[in-house]
Amino acid sequence: MPYTSYTDLAHEHLEGLDYQRNWRRSPVSTLLHLAIHGGGIEQGTGELAEAAASGIHDLYVFDGMKASGNAELHITSTAFDEPNALALARAATHTVSWHGCAGTAPLTNLGGLDYPLRDRVGLALSQAGFVVQLASPELDGGAPENICNQNTRKAGVQLEISTAQRAAFFVGGDLSRGNRGNRTAAFQAYVGAVQSALAEALVAVGRG
Repeated sequence: MPYTSYTDLAHEHLEGLDYQRNWRRSPVSTLLHLAIHGGGIEQGTGELAEAAASGIHDLYVFDGMKASGNAELHITSTAFDEPNALALARAATHTVSWHGCAGTAPLTNLGGLDYPLRDRVGLALSQAGFVVQLASPELDGGAPENICNQNTRKAGVQLEISTAQRAAFFVGGDLSRGNRGNRTAAFQAYVGAVQSALAEALVAVGRG
């Protein structure tokens, strides 16, 4: 059974061995990049979030570190209640939540309740040559209790990126931890497209 809270997970697993939490609060930004299924849970999502935050914005990564079986560390987005992640999410004005989903075709599913920002990110990705679509209900991040929608505006963006698309971000299509520092031009183009969309949107609203 999946864990229904961080407390339950922490009772069963050892931090620093099975998982680790990494977070940073920015003194200059109200935008949060969030990867609650990072490390070996949904490979590549933590690296994408960190690159997109670029040392400027708020960042939170929950990193599965087990040699195998990291899927058991998955807490759903509606139940993810790790205190530092919740504090960052509730203080942010804008949130991008990075996720991985199954799929043999390179594809990004766009979700979250921040529809204008979602669509702006989707347009930027499409213009950069990436395939995007609106997420199906099971992936759309539309629940108000989803952590991506817990910011001050009660609306965030959720990116569900297929396995094939994430594999294209790393040399040789290798998603293992040891290879995730070896990033392709596609990784840089993808992150750059998301960053450009966010910069346009946040300048427009005067925050971030």
